[in-house]
Amino acid sequence: MTSMVDDILGRIPADDLAAQLGTDPETAMDAARKALPALLGGLSSNVSAGGGDSLSSALQRDHDGSLLDRPDPLAAVDAADGQKILGHVFGDQQSQVIETLGATSRGGSSIFSKLLPILAPLVMAALAKRVGGALGGGGGGGLSDLLGGLLGGEVQKGKSSQPDLGGLFDILGGGAPPSSSESDTN
Repeated sequence: MTSMVDDILGRIPADDLAAQLGTDPETAMDAARKALPALLGGLSSNVSAGGGDSLSSALQRDHDGSLLDRPDPLAAVDAADGQKILGHVFGDQQSQVIETLGATSRGGSSIFSKLLPILAPLVMAALAKRVGGALGGGGGGGLSDLLGGLLGGEVQKGKSSQPDLGGLFDILGGGAPPSSSESDTN
């Protein structure tokens, strides 16, 4: 099974992403390679902090994997929905996450402030697809455990294959959950 990060990256047309971000394809895809583990890390932190039921509900209610099945999923992304997802995932740490990611890219923070709202719906679609497939499309009491397992594994894969993200995973995993708004992950 390919990693969720690789699966999402493989479905994003680099030239289209670059056009949306106002940069070149190499910079756009490099930023996406760094941003996806950050999103997965934020979701994993939420699940670890007891937000698994909210994430499960959001996946079942608002997201499905069909977004990733489109020929150009970027064209169908709702960046406003992505911004709401980011609010739930990172809470009041969103600016700090963007700054930390920005320090890792020649595109700087501005590229991540545009990129994260584009990627968030794709991550939710990929997660919904994996969770739905793992459960045979049904719900159940073990969904939070399954989410935690999927997200934890993806974050570990992302951490091991990523350049130093300047303590981003410490920001995401350390201390209290980002904010009380996490109780409803979209």
